[in-house]
Amino acid sequence: MLRNCINNIGRVFYVTLFLIASSLPIKSSSALAAWSLKSDGVLLIRTKSYANLESFFQKGDGSVGDRLWIDFEGELTNPRTIKGNGLIKEIRLGKPYIGVTRLVIEFKEDIKINPLEWKIVGLDENTWQLKLKTLPKDSFQTIGEGYINRPIENTLNKNDLDIVQAEFEDLPVVPRNKFLVVLDPGHGGLDVGAIGIEGLRETDVVLEVSLMVAELLRERGVEVKLTRTTDINVELSERVRIANKTDADIFVSIHANASHGKKREINGLETFYYSGWRGKLLAELIQTEILRVSPGSPDRGFKKGRYYVIKNTDMPAVLVEIGFLTGKLDARRLEKEIHRKRLAYAITKGILEYFLRAG
Repeated sequence: MLRNCINNIGRVFYVTLFLIASSLPIKSSSALAAWSLKSDGVLLIRTKSYANLESFFQKGDGSVGDRLWIDFEGELTNPRTIKGNGLIKEIRLGKPYIGVTRLVIEFKEDIKINPLEWKIVGLDENTWQLKLKTLPKDSFQTIGEGYINRPIENTLNKNDLDIVQAEFEDLPVVPRNKFLVVLDPGHGGLDVGAIGIEGLRETDVVLEVSLMVAELLRERGVEVKLTRTTDINVELSERVRIANKTDADIFVSIHANASHGKKREINGLETFYYSGWRGKLLAELIQTEILRVSPGSPDRGFKKGRYYVIKNTDMPAVLVEIGFLTGKLDARRLEKEIHRKRLAYAITKGILEYFLRAG
């Protein structure tokens, strides 16, 4: 659908939409899945695939402020009003009439808005972006509901979608100050590791995930040592030395994968261990958890490997591959902070489960 017209009588402006969407029948549930109005003036929306949207802007009359609203197919079950801040007076979600959900952003009465350059852009079949140009940056704090970046797969069922919210589950409780973990973010410095779609770098992704894991473990009373905390190169022998000299309980090396020829159809998660039932158990538990938060990504299994850092450490050790930076599905997820956070929770949960079982 492409609109660019103005109704002068009602002073209602259509905001331009860029994405040709298929015509779908109205469904009982709302096509709106998540939204976020960020402090930099960017409105992001996640909908059902190929949803039809209509967007409007109306000037205030003194008693109400300027308003932007967007209509979606399907009815909202829980109409609500969300208090705004800064330039934003409030945000309302409701059902203006049967078969429609409406998202309304109302600005404060004394704020004058110029919407003529505003355009909603379809980023993909589920995600939309509207840059509210002319608004001062950081003039309000981010407001939103749900996760914009949650991948929506046609194959997902309700149980899968529940699993995706694993970051809100309580992590296992283990005795405080009993365990020591060495976390090893792969690569670093000039050794950037795999380079994926649109230049996504392994060194950056795995460092961020590792730092998140470290924070979560420390919150549970687990001592953590990282082989690197910044973008520097650490020799493999030094990584092993760090682990062995600290007498750690376990060693976890975190990596991201790449396929030969950068084949986008190759995706998947896998975890390697070198030997012993403890290493195998740790690999199995982590693999199970990272799969839970990556529905649709192939399970490449937990298996033996002879990587230097897990072969030469004195304690149970695993090397986790959290996805293919060159894979269409995995890369789309790994570039998002929320998915990296999910992976961090998953790895943390696997580690804590291991301590409960192995002692």
